[in-house]
Amino acid sequence: MEDLQAIKQRFGIIGNAPELNRAIDIATQVAPTDLSVLITGESGAGKEVFPRIIHAFSTRKHAQYIAVNCGAIPEGTIDSELFGHEKGAFTGAVSDRKGYFEVTDGGTIFLDEVGELPLSTQARLLRVLESGEFIRVGSSKVQKTNVRIIAATNVNIPQAVKNGKFREDLYYRLNTIPIAIPPLRERQEDIPLLFRKFAADFAEKYRMPAIRLTEDAVQVLKTFRWPGNVRQLKNVAEQISIIEQERSVDALTLKKYIPIDEPTLPTLIDSPNAGEANFATEREILYKILFDMRKDVNDLKQLVYSLMQEEPASQATPDTGTSLVLRKMYEDHPTHITPIAAPIQTPIYEKTVEPIQTAESVNEESLSIEDNEKDLIIKALKKNHNKRKLAARDLQISERTLYRKLKEYHIDN
Repeated sequence: MEDLQAIKQRFGIIGNAPELNRAIDIATQVAPTDLSVLITGESGAGKEVFPRIIHAFSTRKHAQYIAVNCGAIPEGTIDSELFGHEKGAFTGAVSDRKGYFEVTDGGTIFLDEVGELPLSTQARLLRVLESGEFIRVGSSKVQKTNVRIIAATNVNIPQAVKNGKFREDLYYRLNTIPIAIPPLRERQEDIPLLFRKFAADFAEKYRMPAIRLTEDAVQVLKTFRWPGNVRQLKNVAEQISIIEQERSVDALTLKKYIPIDEPTLPTLIDSPNAGEANFATEREILYKILFDMRKDVNDLKQLVYSLMQEEPASQATPDTGTSLVLRKMYEDHPTHITPIAAPIQTPIYEKTVEPIQTAESVNEESLSIEDNEKDLIIKALKKNHNKRKLAARDLQISERTLYRKLKEYHIDN
C-alpha cells in the first residue's frame, strides 16, 4: 500500500493536520474489507475524496464506482434512480430501467447526503445492506446485488434519529466504520497551503502569474472561520486571481473577498430542544437589555440626586433643569423614584427629601424574567402603536416569537 504522502498526491489532498491524516489512515485500512462506511463532516470539507480512496484500495477497484447525490434527486424519483423501475410503473415509465444498485453490482456506490433520503427509501436501503436484495419500482421480483456502500452526510444523524427523520437501524448499519472529516477552521496551518495550491491552479488555468499573500493576509486567512470550508476557500482564491491586477495581495485587499465581520457566536443546531433553547436565548437577550436599562436608570438617579445636593435652594424652582429631570423620571418610572416630601409646585425643595433609590435597592425590585418580558413587550407595542412587526424589531426578536409571547402572556393587541 502507498504511503501517506503518495496517497495525498494521488488524490489531490493538501494538508498535514493530524485529524486529516487520521481520516486517510482509516480509509486505507478499511478499504480491503467490504464494511459499510459513514463519512461525516461539514459541507465543503472534502468528504467526496474519501470514497474514491476506499474504492481505489479495495478488491473492487476494477469494478464500477458511482457517486449519487441523494439530496439532488426529487423524492418522487429517488427509488427509481436507486433501484430501477418496470415499464408502466408510473407516468413516464415508458421502458424498463436499471437502478444504480443494479448497474453497480460488484462495485462501490457512494451515497452523498444520505441524511436527505425519505424514510420509505431508507427502508429499501436497509434491506440492501442486510441481505443484498432489492425490488424495482412496479415489480414484485426480488433481485440480488453485491455492492459496497459508502455514505456521507453533513447532517447530525443521531439527532435526526431522535427526531424521527432517520431510521436508527439504518444508521447503525451504515456507521460500521465512521470517518470524521475535520472542518477547515480546525486545520489552520493547512489553509495557506490550500490557498497556494488553488492560486497556482488558477494561474495555469487562466494563463496569468499566481497571486501571493503577504504575512498579514496569511493571518487573516487563518483567523477566518471558513463556514464553507475548502469550497469557499477555493472560490475566494479564484475571485482574487481573476479580479486583482496586483499579484501581491495584502490583508486589506483580502478582506474585500471574505465576510470578515461575520458573526462567530455559537448557535444551537439540531438540538433535541432547539425550540426551547432558542426561546431561552431570546429571554437571556431580553434580560440583558433589561439589566442594562436598570443600570442606566440608577446611574441617572444618582446623578440627579448629586445635582440636587449641590444646587442652591433658592434656585431649585420647578423651572430648573433638575426639576424637569426629576419630573420626567417620576413620570417614566413612578415605582422606581421616591417622591419628594413637598409637592412639585413648591418653589423650594425641603431638606426632608428622602434619598433617591440607590443601586443597592435594585434587589427589592422584581427580578422575574416573565414579568420584565411582559412589561417590555407592552411598552414596545405602545411605542409602535400596536404594530407587531415594528415592536418585534425593537425587541430584536422575530415576529413569530412575538406572536407566541403575546399568547403566552395573554396580552391583548
